[in-house]
Amino acid sequence: MSDTNMTAAELHRDAIIIDGLIIAKWDRALFEDMAKGGLTAANCTVSVWEGFQGTVDNIVEFNQLLQENSDLIRPVRCTDDILAAKREGKTGIMLGFQNVHAFEDKLGYIEIFKKLGVGIAQMAYNTQNLVGTGCYERDGGLSGYGREVVAEMNRVGIMCDLSHVGPKTSEEVILESRKPVCYSHCLPLGLKEHPRNKSDEELKFIADHDGFIGVTMFAPFLKNGINSTIEDYVEAINYIVDLVGEDCVGIGTDFTQGTIKRSLNGSPTTKAMPAA
Repeated sequence: MSDTNMTAAELHRDAIIIDGLIIAKWDRALFEDMAKGGLTAANCTVSVWEGFQGTVDNIVEFNQLLQENSDLIRPVRCTDDILAAKREGKTGIMLGFQNVHAFEDKLGYIEIFKKLGVGIAQMAYNTQNLVGTGCYERDGGLSGYGREVVAEMNRVGIMCDLSHVGPKTSEEVILESRKPVCYSHCLPLGLKEHPRNKSDEELKFIADHDGFIGVTMFAPFLKNGINSTIEDYVEAINYIVDLVGEDCVGIGTDFTQGTIKRSLNGSPTTKAMPAA
């Protein structure tokens, strides 16, 4: 191995590596792969379309996995837990939602989910909900209830994710939130026209408001679609870094190992649910 490769390997070994979003079949094989990759922590989806009770059931299942695989993974509820995961050689698990459907119409559910370990929630998944509009519909912006949801998420400490959210709703969440928000997994519209991709103006706007941009490797959104390579992914990362600087850019793979199938336009063909 050359000195250059040794330096890269050492950098990876010593760095704190966080994946902005994974939605996968949650099992020991996946957790072992996380360990092999040196992943320090990840935002792991436990709810998309489920309501309150279905999401609680999913969290119960994930808690069982945390117990059964405690040699590989540990829960993350604060920054110190990520640092502890690094020290212990484990992967820290941040529970996350890709839709706020689980909040239903009750603000009190938000604090309940925070206490259950949820640290991030996407405001909409492609379509309209009680909070705002997804990226596949005409965007009416953040609702009055949505403004209350943002305030309550700020209060309890759940991050607002805007990856699948429409541009107007995203802008209004960014302005409404008293804390930084994120695109946990997205790609630039400047490299491929797609409703899920973000324009230069959107990327600059979230960066200017101290937000985080996680760059996804989901092939249908990359420049060459399903024929994309790792070079296309690196190009997308470089594109966003050149646009907004490196400090707010990371990775959000949207990794789907062992779970849902998606159509070529990136829409799920089955509902995404964690599985033991």
